Amino acid sequence: MPSSKIKLGPDKLRKFFITHLNRIYCAKLHLVHRLPEIAELAHFNDLREAIAETTEEVKMQITRMREIYELFDAEIAIENHKGLTGLVEDAFIAVKQHGGDPELRDLAILFYMQNIESVEMTSFQVLQIAAVKLKNKRISQLLQKNFEAAQADRSLLLMVSAKYITSGSAA
Repeated sequence: MPSSKIKLGPDKLRKFFITHLNRIYCAKLHLVHRLPEIAELAHFNDLREAIAETTEEVKMQITRMREIYELFDAEIAIENHKGLTGLVEDAFIAVKQHGGDPELRDLAILFYMQNIESVEMTSFQVLQIAAVKLKNKRISQLLQKNFEAAQADRSLLLMVSAKYITSGSAA
């Protein structure tokens, strides 16, 4: 039955937070594993460099997320979360489908990389709101840094996309 009152105490919110942090964490681990493979498939040098930069930033995000687990005294639960990791795998499949056409392959990489960064940005924002309610300033700061990193990665990929599409020749 619908209600106009929300009963979201700290225990429920903490459970939500950790569950969704796990999902993002698992996706980030998967992404770090898959990005070098995707970079090898990239034809455009600027795209390869953007993927390398993104890979390093994702490693930093993972480090910050590990600190969040420590601050919560929570265990990392490595599970097969199909949502975000599925998006990474969809990207890999789409990229492989354009194997013989480097321009379409690069566009597929750019398309999916930006989608992945957008989902990550949203996820970090929601967790940041939860961290405020949980009254943990350090966790909020770490999530803010991860949000800003995902935002910067997305902006970089958008610039590479614009350069790629408007250049007429991506070689």
